[in-house]
Amino acid sequence: MSADDDVLAMPLAFSGQRLTWRDLPRPVRARIGDLAGAQVSAETDATSGFSPGFAAVLELADGRDVFVKAVSPEQNPHSPELARAEIRNAAALPPEVPAPRLLWSHDDGDWVVLGFEAVHGRSPVLPWRPDDLGEVLATIGRLADAEPLVGHSLPRTDDQLADDFQGWRHLAAGDGAALDELAREGGTTGRWAVDSLERLVLLEQDSLPACAGDALVHGDLRADNVMIDDDHSRVWLIDWPHASVGAPWLDLAFMLPSVALQGGGDPALLFRGHELSIGVSDDELRSCLAGLAGYFAFGSVQPPPPGIPNLRAFQRAQAYATLSWLRTL
Repeated sequence: MSADDDVLAMPLAFSGQRLTWRDLPRPVRARIGDLAGAQVSAETDATSGFSPGFAAVLELADGRDVFVKAVSPEQNPHSPELARAEIRNAAALPPEVPAPRLLWSHDDGDWVVLGFEAVHGRSPVLPWRPDDLGEVLATIGRLADAEPLVGHSLPRTDDQLADDFQGWRHLAAGDGAALDELAREGGTTGRWAVDSLERLVLLEQDSLPACAGDALVHGDLRADNVMIDDDHSRVWLIDWPHASVGAPWLDLAFMLPSVALQGGGDPALLFRGHELSIGVSDDELRSCLAGLAGYFAFGSVQPPPPGIPNLRAFQRAQAYATLSWLRTL
C-alpha cells in the first residue's frame, strides 16, 4: 500500500470530548428539565461529531424523548457561537427538509442549550454500503430543491466562506514549514499540492463566485451528520450550524471527499453520476474543491483546538482526499 493509499484509507472515527449529564452544572440540568417539561430519567450519549459539549438523547419521566445539546466556552471558546448559529438556522428550515425540529433553546450568555425532537435511525454502515449511500445522495438531491423560509437570516455561502477559503494563500505566505509537513505526510498527493501551490492559489481565488446561489446548503455533511431510518425509508440530516444559501451542488461536492475516505467510491464518478452535477463546469468544481482543500490543509497545521484533539487529523485526511479528486480534473 502506498503512502496515498494509507491516507485515503484513513477512517474518520473522530469526535470531540463529550460531557455527560453529570458533568453539566446543576443549574443547567435544572433548566433543561424545566424546558423539557419533565424530569430526566435516563440518557443515551451521542458517540460521533466534533462538538466538545454535551449531546445526548434524554428520556423523560413522562415517557417522551428529547435530543439535547449544551455547551459553554469552557469546553471550547468557539462552540457556543456555533450553537447560537444552529438556533438561528433552525428557524430558516422549511418543513420538507429532513432535519430534527428545534423544540426549545436557552442562552444565559455562558451555556447555550438546544432541545430537538429525538429522531430515530442509525448511522450509515462504514465502509459505505451502496444502498445507504444511494439513499443519502438522493436526499441531498431533494435538499437542493428546498428554499429557506421567508424572512430567514442565513448568510450567503460565498460570504460565509470568504475567510475560510484563503488557506492556500495563507500557506504560501508562511515560512514553508507547514508546506513541508503537508508534502511529507501526504505522499504523492501532498507533493503535488506543494508543487501546484501557485495554481491552487489562483483556483482558490475563483471559488467564492462559484459557491453563490439560491439553494439551501447544509455545509457540513458527512456520515456522522446523517441518520438513516430504515423503518420509514427516511434519511435525517442533522447538525445545521453551518447552513447558508448558495449553489445547489455544493453539499454533494463537499461531502464526497469524506465518502471516498470511508470506502464509498470514486468522488469524480459519484459527482458526475448525480443529477446535481448537470450544468456544473469543471472550472467551477475545480475552484470550489481548491478552496475546500485549502481550508482543510491550512486548518490541519494549526494547534489543536480545546476539547477537539482529533480535529486536525480529520482535517488533514479531508485535505488529501479533496486534493486527490482535484488532481483528476
